[in-house]
Amino acid sequence: MALRQAMITGALASGERLPSSRILAADLRLSRVTVEAAYAQIEAEGYLQRQTGRGTFVSTSLPHSTVSRNNKTVSAGLSRLSARGHKIVATGGCRDPRSPVPFAAGSPDLSAFPLKIWKQITARQLRTQGEKLLGYGDPQGYRPLREAVASYLQQSRGVLCSPEQILITTSSQQALQLLAMLLVDPEDTVWLEQPGYLGARNAFASAGADICAVTVDEQGMSPTPDLPVPRLIYLTPSHHYPTGVSLSLPRRLHLLDYAKRHGSWIVEDDYDSELHYDGRPLPAMQGLDKHQQVIYLGTFSKVLFPSLRLAYAVLPPALVAPMVTLRTVSDGHSSQLMQAVTAEFMQAGHFASHLRFSRQLYHSRRDHLLEQIRQKIEWLTPQVAAGGLQLAAHLPAGQEHYFSTLAAQAGIETPRLSPLFPGNSSQHQDGWLLGFSALTPAEITAAVNRLASLKISAIWRTAPATASPPRH
Repeated sequence: MALRQAMITGALASGERLPSSRILAADLRLSRVTVEAAYAQIEAEGYLQRQTGRGTFVSTSLPHSTVSRNNKTVSAGLSRLSARGHKIVATGGCRDPRSPVPFAAGSPDLSAFPLKIWKQITARQLRTQGEKLLGYGDPQGYRPLREAVASYLQQSRGVLCSPEQILITTSSQQALQLLAMLLVDPEDTVWLEQPGYLGARNAFASAGADICAVTVDEQGMSPTPDLPVPRLIYLTPSHHYPTGVSLSLPRRLHLLDYAKRHGSWIVEDDYDSELHYDGRPLPAMQGLDKHQQVIYLGTFSKVLFPSLRLAYAVLPPALVAPMVTLRTVSDGHSSQLMQAVTAEFMQAGHFASHLRFSRQLYHSRRDHLLEQIRQKIEWLTPQVAAGGLQLAAHLPAGQEHYFSTLAAQAGIETPRLSPLFPGNSSQHQDGWLLGFSALTPAEITAAVNRLASLKISAIWRTAPATASPPRH
């Protein structure tokens, strides 16, 4: 089919809007029924996303088999990659959704951002120090921003740090890549949570690490005595990704003691602890560290906006100079202007105000999504999380592919839980990671209604965990 081929070759770009079936039928002088059938077929194959009231779009996550028409050229190029290059390509990369469609995970509501205030601060920074901000910057980060971040972390998260320990990066993913390069040699063991964040797995796997998946239970990471000693332990202790559980205090103390005895680094990824709804989150694990072995990561992408491209790492003093040097051979520094604007935004109190508003907004949307699912969908079991921008929901065992295919046909994006488990995991769970923060209550209701109206076969009620999905 010509449309499919155009998407495979890249002639139609990811996210590009297609003409309506009526207009396309008129242009091609075909029956509209024929065009509708063609759209339905390639939508079922995962190439299209149809959104009621908005139109038909090229999928933002085309199948992995989508390659250049010239396969010989691609194969020749891949054969010339380095061993590290092959490992990076094999991870599949990390791609975030470009638009907040239901239920793409991890996006803040950009319409709620105080853009007028941001514009005013940007204009003022350009007026007062424009030429300075247009030049090269400190690879460690803009000093006023590091001061603002240090003050905020000390007061809100119990992090023990000074501005001299903070490195400003473009993202927490960049920080993970830099840490993997600096601290991990090929075949070093790295402990990762299971299930866990794919970006961390990709960063350390691409460095050649031997990934050791450690089970997560209701108290967080639960290592057993038979596990190999790690060079590095990666954790999301305040709000585990994706289940939302918090690492208990006894487990925190145990892991800190273990890391001290074995000389292991701990990376604490505090990616969205600011967005906690039920009570207060536990203070950062870094604040319990007496031996300078915890590296603390945070980001502005979830609480401000993703294209800001600013994040931070709180480093043990011994790692500051090596990480800054590594940053100089990476991308040098983050945007001077955006760092200056963010610093003033924090110092003037706008950051704290926006956080308070965001917590209330996302809290209400989380509760609305939970209520809608519980009232209308018997085959989906949500796992309540105390905070965050998305929540995990479990499907009948062995049926993730089946339900996800039906949801895609209804125009609903349902990020899957199964990829967050290692390929050989015996504790695989079927489910979805549903993003709610960027959706209005009306959009949440409409999306749940579409899921509830799916024509589900009764086979899921009795199917064993290994059953194949019904074919339609």
